[in-house]
Amino acid sequence: MTANDAGTGTDADAASDDFGDASEVADVLPRPDDPLAEAVEAALAGRSTVVAVGVPIRLLPSVLAARERSSGDPWRIACRPSVVDALSRALVLGSAVAEAIECDEIRIRTGEPLGHGTGGTLFASPQRADAVVGPRGERTLATTEGDADPNAVDGARATAESRFDAASATTVEMPSRTRLLAAARETLDDRFADDLAALLASLDPGEFGRTTEVSDRALLVALAARHDHLFRDLRTWVGTDGVGIAPAQEFTADRQALVDRGLIESIKVPMGPGRPLLRLRAVDDALLRARAEEVPSILRGRFALPTDAEGRVRDDASREGRRAVWERRRW
Repeated sequence: MTANDAGTGTDADAASDDFGDASEVADVLPRPDDPLAEAVEAALAGRSTVVAVGVPIRLLPSVLAARERSSGDPWRIACRPSVVDALSRALVLGSAVAEAIECDEIRIRTGEPLGHGTGGTLFASPQRADAVVGPRGERTLATTEGDADPNAVDGARATAESRFDAASATTVEMPSRTRLLAAARETLDDRFADDLAALLASLDPGEFGRTTEVSDRALLVALAARHDHLFRDLRTWVGTDGVGIAPAQEFTADRQALVDRGLIESIKVPMGPGRPLLRLRAVDDALLRARAEEVPSILRGRFALPTDAEGRVRDDASREGRRAVWERRRW
């Protein structure tokens, strides 16, 4: 197999990663029971000096998982054009990719996918090449071993290396988890940082992006409210040099959404001249008492309740949510 004969699709097919115009991680992941992603992780785990080209968002979590099970020199990964931009708005996956880069486990560039029937994606190492093949919506992984066809493997690797070298160097505009948590401990406190660390370790890659119903910003505001932090301090942390999760001003709407749904309150705290500061405080017992890993399900449950025209949870929905389970049960 060479880079040009790994399948029978068209160049138009190769330009697609099976998600049309999806540009956000949350629009693509999580994708349950994804045979292609599982095949990629299994194929890459334990290999060294991997070089890849045309990697879509869909396969990045598999690449990271396989890299954790491998050692050796950094893997060179050329992603598709929209991937790195989407990572800048993906707290979970973006911070994981940034961590791998900072630890020199992977090196990320941006380049165009391959054409000529490869499905656009090729992984190569000295003794093996794996290409994504097949029609759109039915992608599979085709493998060639060096023992069976050394010329094909050498050709595929040369193609992947050439494409990586030609790809554009790029920066993931999301902090690594190490920097994210260190800044949280310094600006906020250890309790908040421990909550965040537990959450990041438990969430799937596509959860809590910039476009999800409960956004990453709402999640962070809720965590801060569990520990009575000032809203100003939370926004100072997200704007800290090297953190930059999102513009600080974008958190106001998410704070109000949590207030409207009865999860937190904002308490005005006069502190010298100027406008009073706002202290965030959790008022929902479930949010306050939950383990950090349970916070996402609590937020989703409350955001799923019907709201009135002003965005507040309707009185009837709120009462129903607080009645004892035996009073709500219908026989």
